[in-house]
Amino acid sequence: MKVAIIMGSISDMPVMQEAIDILKEFGIETEVDIVSAHRTPEKLFDFSKNAHIRGVSVVIAGAGGAAHLPGMVASMSPLPVIGVPVKSSNSIDGWDSVLSILQMPGGVPVATVALNGAKNAGILAAQIIGSHNKIVLDKIIAYKEGLKQAVLKASEALQ
Repeated sequence: MKVAIIMGSISDMPVMQEAIDILKEFGIETEVDIVSAHRTPEKLFDFSKNAHIRGVSVVIAGAGGAAHLPGMVASMSPLPVIGVPVKSSNSIDGWDSVLSILQMPGGVPVATVALNGAKNAGILAAQIIGSHNKIVLDKIIAYKEGLKQAVLKASEALQ
């Protein structure tokens, strides 16, 4: 079980690091790379067509601006793709990225998380893997119980 985390530019790394960190917490191996849909299309094609052969189960693709990376991967890969819209320096408040990833045509799905929502992308990838891996599923259950306990503790502190 391995999740590939790709991004269009090294400037996306601070956002995408949250996916790497949460997947590490769940004990899921990651493969991290920069794959630009516009600047390295050959690398994009190779990655998309061969990730499943390398043992990748889920792809998390983060991109800013025109944000074609997640959709292009989804068009060529048989794997589930989770898109992370990144608010980049050339972005229109991130809306260009959100809409580019969200508005995919029928037959080319990309699960889209919130702007800069790489942590949720990592959790979703773990849940996909957990649907057929009990060890990961148990870790997700424990993680969610921890979230619940944190809220209950905060609520109790207010009383």
